[in-house]
Amino acid sequence: MPQEFNYWLTTAAMPTPPAHPLPESADVAIIGAGFTGLSAAFTLAKRGAKVVVLEAETIGWGASSRNGGMVLTGLKLGVNELISKYGRDLTRRMYAASLETITCVEHIVKEENIACDFARHGHLEVACKQSHFDDYARQVDVIARKFGHQLKIVPRDQLRGEIGSDTYYGGIVDEMSAGLNPARYVAGLGTAAIRAGVAICEHTRVQKIARDSSNGGPGFRLMTSRGGLRARNVLVGTSGYTGAATPELRKKIIPIGSFIITTEVLPDALARELSPRNRQMYDSKNYLYYFRLTPDNRMLFGGRAAFFPETDQTIRQSAEILRRGMISVYPQLRDTKVEYVWGGTLDFCFDIMPHAGQIEGIYFALGYAGHGVAMATWQGQKMAEWIAEGKTDNPFAEIPFPGAPLGLYNGKPWFLPFAGAYYKMLDWVS
Repeated sequence: MPQEFNYWLTTAAMPTPPAHPLPESADVAIIGAGFTGLSAAFTLAKRGAKVVVLEAETIGWGASSRNGGMVLTGLKLGVNELISKYGRDLTRRMYAASLETITCVEHIVKEENIACDFARHGHLEVACKQSHFDDYARQVDVIARKFGHQLKIVPRDQLRGEIGSDTYYGGIVDEMSAGLNPARYVAGLGTAAIRAGVAICEHTRVQKIARDSSNGGPGFRLMTSRGGLRARNVLVGTSGYTGAATPELRKKIIPIGSFIITTEVLPDALARELSPRNRQMYDSKNYLYYFRLTPDNRMLFGGRAAFFPETDQTIRQSAEILRRGMISVYPQLRDTKVEYVWGGTLDFCFDIMPHAGQIEGIYFALGYAGHGVAMATWQGQKMAEWIAEGKTDNPFAEIPFPGAPLGLYNGKPWFLPFAGAYYKMLDWVS
């Protein structure tokens, strides 16, 4: 049996924040020490703000260290669907933002000297059906004509130059995307925040947030497991781990489990056969697989093996489901040992879109739907600028943020088994 442990954490050491009492006050209190919160924190601190990050666990404990390390362009929904929902201009701005997110991560890695194996080898999306591949041509044409970004179609007879598998009907490549080691990256963000003067309070769970004008100006009182704190502004960056302290946000987020296995280190020749160009790869299903080589030549293979968030039981079940999936894509790995399995929780909104804004005066950014490495980093910076300057050009703050139909959701996702079955059915009929 593989170890039930996050492989990335064997390669990284998280920074330990200086021990100090909970501050009595801050200009900005940020909830969550992941990509969003840490990116916002050091951006604000460099502008001179007094920033406190409140983390229920430890730096990078959640999805920020548990993901596949894919730094991807684009959004979860296709551009034609986005245009039909939001119009051409807003879609153009959102798509341009998705390209900016990659440069944002690259700049931070260089500026803060974060050793996280960041490399732009591009991503490959592979078509599970002929109809999916036929749609690629339409998407590529729209993106080139309307957004000025070039993607490459890879027909089925040329796909072996991209992936050592005969399972798929063709692919689409975006050379701009990148990969990195997410644990080392979030550790680097934490180090950068501490260096900038941010107070990071680990094991400090926010229990309640209330309006507070006791000091003569507008602000908030945050009650935590370590006492109270007053802040002029609050930013929530808790994504799939959004909890009871922000009930209005919790009702708009669906926490969905995503699970990953990694193999033993592969021989160089086999690694090159599986991924000749070392792309970040994922397929076209709703109930998708995503996979890549790690920097030390392991195959990392992930997916929605179970919709429920991670538990010991879902992790164990997922290990075998994902191993079967990996072998269906790569029969060459039939006799390869799987060494690690782990899970994390993604944040999906009901419209499968990222969202940013204010709710009851509290700033938030979340809903990354599996694109969080790049988007969360960029959103952290944009939210910091919004808080500091009082205005924003963030296109994801301009789209409607829907809740559950008929209001039949209080933050506990009772419907996930039905959703999982629905998306499996869609993959079968589409």
